[in-house]
Amino acid sequence: MKTIILSILITLSALQVSCAQETKTNQKTKVTFIELGSVRCIPCRKMEAVLDKVRKKYPKDVKVIFYDVWTPEGRPYANKYHIQMIPTQVFLDANGNEYYRHVGYFPEEEVMKILKQKNVKK
Repeated sequence: MKTIILSILITLSALQVSCAQETKTNQKTKVTFIELGSVRCIPCRKMEAVLDKVRKKYPKDVKVIFYDVWTPEGRPYANKYHIQMIPTQVFLDANGNEYYRHVGYFPEEEVMKILKQKNVKK
């Protein structure tokens, strides 16, 4: 009898861990913040501090991505997002749809206003 109860408890525990892991992996970010620029561009380099602050402030709600469009790896993203000038910031909602775009240096305060449009709050 003790063996059966122990077996049931182990099974239930395993199911609980499995469900918890699934919840973590299925969490959707509210916004994807894409920075398209270059590490050799002065305004783009100034944006690095803004990107870092957003990453730290909203690790669960905002996914921050940087593409260096002056490299072979990043160039396809310049085409995908129709970039004409750098830096360019593209904001995607939880479904991957673009809801805002900005060209040039974008101060942290202004980025926060855009994030709040999709209920990103601290």
